[in-house]
Amino acid sequence: MYMIPYTRRSNSSMMDLFDELERSMFGESGRRTPVFSTDIRDEGAHYLLQADLPGFRKEDISLTVKEDVLTVAAHREKEQQAGQYVCRERPTGDVRRSFDVSAIEQEGIRAAFENGVLVLTLPKASAVKPKRRSISIQ
Repeated sequence: MYMIPYTRRSNSSMMDLFDELERSMFGESGRRTPVFSTDIRDEGAHYLLQADLPGFRKEDISLTVKEDVLTVAAHREKEQQAGQYVCRERPTGDVRRSFDVSAIEQEGIRAAFENGVLVLTLPKASAVKPKRRSISIQ
């Protein structure tokens, strides 16, 4: 039996069936790589990205930008604890998400990490307005 600490609002029996099927085929270690939740708000001159990374330390997180893609990655070692888990939902190992930042002034990205939440300020790139020019008629 698989225990979850909350109740799904709809289709719980169908979702439980899929969860059980996935576990039976791949086991717990073969499940998809866990990802973290994010909120992104448009705050006018910049976007504010908040990523939930509970249990990670600032030193566990890396931020990289390559070819207009921002990658947020975090790594946490598995803990050796006595006892056997009945339910384990908090991620261990690696988590990673990537975001398109082609419309962002990439040099101006700022990051802070507090209480398990990574906060990125992503300034919008200035729109390049073409200079006015005259076109001659031939």
